Amino acid sequence: MDDWQDRVDAVWDDTTLTEQQLIERIDVLASERPDDDAVALFERAGARDSAGLEGEAEVLYRRALEIGLDDHRRTRATIQLASTIRNLGKVDEALTLLRGEYEREPRGPLHDAVAAFYALALVSSGDAERAASIALQALAPHLPRYTRSVTGYAREIADGHA
Repeated sequence: MDDWQDRVDAVWDDTTLTEQQLIERIDVLASERPDDDAVALFERAGARDSAGLEGEAEVLYRRALEIGLDDHRRTRATIQLASTIRNLGKVDEALTLLRGEYEREPRGPLHDAVAAFYALALVSSGDAERAASIALQALAPHLPRYTRSVTGYAREIADGHA
């Protein structure tokens, strides 16, 4: 798997490829794996997603998640599916997916990425104040100073007291 993933990563790293070439190269690599390989489906979904083919990507993300991915890829697939379906107008479902992921692992390596996409979905739903709160809470630990203050203000926004 490592050699295969290294080859997939090399395709993603090749900035000279057009969107169509990216899809074609990922599909060739995915064809080396069984049809129901969740990782291959996830990579195929991502290629289509990056090319703006959200409808095709959605089906592949859902299938990959249904089959099962390791924790890291599952989180990535959830973020990417939620972003895709938000763009397709399925904001409520995107919020549900992202809220679940946001609450599932508050210290996970992709928590800030989840927070960013959760905030975007909240803005799309018309809840800009909650979005600002989520974004500020994700940002606060990275500040060189004022972490406690920003975290407190972010919570006040969420509670409707700011």
